[in-house]
Amino acid sequence: MSVLQIEHLTKDYGHNRGVFDVSFQVEKGEVYGFLGPNGAGKTTTIRHIMGFSRPQMGHTFVNGLNSWESASDIQKNLGYLPGEIALPESLTGTQFIKMMADLRGIHDMAHTNYLISKFELDPSSSLKRMSLGMKRKLAIVTAFMHNPAVLVLDEPTSGLDPIMQDVFIEFIKEEKEKGKTILLSSHIFNEIDATCDKISIIKDGRIISTFIADELRHNESKSFEFEFTTTEEFERFSREIQFFNSIEVISLKSHKNQAEIRVNDKDINSCISIISDFDLKFFAEIKFTLEDYFMKFYDRNSNTEGGTNNNVINRN
Repeated sequence: MSVLQIEHLTKDYGHNRGVFDVSFQVEKGEVYGFLGPNGAGKTTTIRHIMGFSRPQMGHTFVNGLNSWESASDIQKNLGYLPGEIALPESLTGTQFIKMMADLRGIHDMAHTNYLISKFELDPSSSLKRMSLGMKRKLAIVTAFMHNPAVLVLDEPTSGLDPIMQDVFIEFIKEEKEKGKTILLSSHIFNEIDATCDKISIIKDGRIISTFIADELRHNESKSFEFEFTTTEEFERFSREIQFFNSIEVISLKSHKNQAEIRVNDKDINSCISIISDFDLKFFAEIKFTLEDYFMKFYDRNSNTEGGTNNNVINRN
């Protein structure tokens, strides 16, 4: 059984805002990336998983429990890191940590102290005077302090400096090694790409692509760019390329004597043999990234509709 299960979740706020027929599952021990810009529907989905909001249609479950009906039971064994942090400003960080420990029945503070040290948190000052980055660190500590098996993280590194973002990514990898089940919602490609086993892209409240992360990392289709030493060599390539069925031309730039091509892995040797017959200034692979794939759906001219489940990354 899936640890997190979202089935046809719909919450329509009007004016094309909300989430519409969203479905996905997060398996035990899996880190699942939920990728999209602000306003795409990530937080709305998470609020339903947490039981903060009631669906108009569909259901969400955590360990088989209905999120809306069993929210209090679910939250006892789940770590939640909200995208927007609201903390009681009358307390110090130390007092807030103690309050959360008391609520969760935590008596051994060894793990909490480990987290405080790891994220370089100084909890002594008042929450009212804490910087956004320090508040984010405090939220991380209190989300993980009871060592939960399930984690729901909404824009977890928002407000952290780049060094702390890297610390957090390494920490998630450690939690993953321990078998934790993690839903990581973000618009930051690096943290999704570095940690996730499976990824869903959401746009305008609809899931538009779901895929195994390794399929993207080990995409069978490779792209290359190169420049010819002379215009004559470029023009010869332009004439002869039509006879090379294993090579797909992406672009030819006559003013720069440059070309960009796409080749399947199985045809790489044949491609290299063909290209080596031309005099080149440079030849380089163009790495296909998560951001490249994401922008196919978020290109301003894209008319991609929701509801697709693209398990196979571009293999043409």
